[in-house]
Amino acid sequence: MYDRTIHIPSGYGKIRFGRVEMRNIALAVGALTLAFTLSMFLRSSISGLTTTEFFLYALATSFVAVLTGFMLHELAHKVVAQRNGAWAEFRAYPMGLAIAIVTALFGFLLAAPGAVYIQGMISRKQNGLISIAGPLTNLGLGIPFLALGLWLETGLLAIALYWIGSVNILLAVFNLLPIAPLDGSKVLKWSVPIYAVTFGGTALLAALLLLGVLA
Repeated sequence: MYDRTIHIPSGYGKIRFGRVEMRNIALAVGALTLAFTLSMFLRSSISGLTTTEFFLYALATSFVAVLTGFMLHELAHKVVAQRNGAWAEFRAYPMGLAIAIVTALFGFLLAAPGAVYIQGMISRKQNGLISIAGPLTNLGLGIPFLALGLWLETGLLAIALYWIGSVNILLAVFNLLPIAPLDGSKVLKWSVPIYAVTFGGTALLAALLLLGVLA
């Protein structure tokens, strides 16, 4: 029953994006896509593709990987936080993005693209749900991408799908590590059983991937 003595803010539970936030999202997606493209372009090649064709292929693949692996992960935090009545906005880390681009030029990638900042009166359970939303989004996207890439077996599309799926799964297991300020530490504080099942399943999947069993 609705209690008229409780004041509920007009924006409670609504998903909102500000102009500053949209600029930060665009900056993070653009810089990370460039970093992933450079890393992929400089470290590998695909027989039958010219340099220009491979660069465009790497660019398109990297954009989807960044959009699913990083940005949808962060936006999942935002959506769940705002659904629980908290203020939540994404902010990019310019220095972290610069480091990502520079390291990509040297054949590896260190990325700290930014994060969703959250403020409001939220419980430990709500914080756990907000935190687990990101890794679960990665798993929900990564598993189908990976499975479809394995099913297709060969071809440019198969390679791209497999790579995008791998990025999502590895990001999920990394973010579930029980180390602050990663998502895993907050999920663990909320529920040990849920953390154990989520991290255990994700870690197993990532291990199979890294060991080449899923190839």
